[in-house]
Amino acid sequence: MPYLVVCPLNQIAESAVLHGAREMISLLAENQQFHRPGVIDPGRHLNLGVNDISQARQGLVAPAEDHVARIIAFAREWDQTAPLVIHCWMGISRSPASALIAALALASDQDDMALARRLRDASPYATPNQRLVEIGDAMLGRGGQLTHAVQKIGRGADAFQGSRFCFGLRPDDDVPPATPDRAAGKQTP
Repeated sequence: MPYLVVCPLNQIAESAVLHGAREMISLLAENQQFHRPGVIDPGRHLNLGVNDISQARQGLVAPAEDHVARIIAFAREWDQTAPLVIHCWMGISRSPASALIAALALASDQDDMALARRLRDASPYATPNQRLVEIGDAMLGRGGQLTHAVQKIGRGADAFQGSRFCFGLRPDDDVPPATPDRAAGKQTP
């Protein structure tokens, strides 16, 4: 079953291997260097140079329509035979916003408020980037519903860094826990 794995930069290799991912979206500052995990197909890695800001600021790259259009196109081209990793620096803002956009790009018939609540349930730390959400809302024809839903769930819990979480494309998708505990044969949150 296809699902999204959302995580911070320092968990991309473990996340990709653990979940068998071969495709990835990276949202980091322009020219930020990092090592793409070997299991990720270089041709199926979307690397977007964008800062975690909601308004233009000198020397930084604010989210723009081109970034969101590329997220939507990449998600729609994802073969869905393995999970898609979406990450940013801390896994709190840009990547959760991109997960919402990807889910709506692939399953547009779902309720925006229910989608935002599912995100909150999956990650108490997620605070989706406002500008990415607003642009995604407009480009996907949501009529302000996604923006309103994200505002309604509010800011996530304070955290220096988010935790990896798995996110289904649709409300009834059964997704695995973010981190299986192999040693005990149990699943951990």
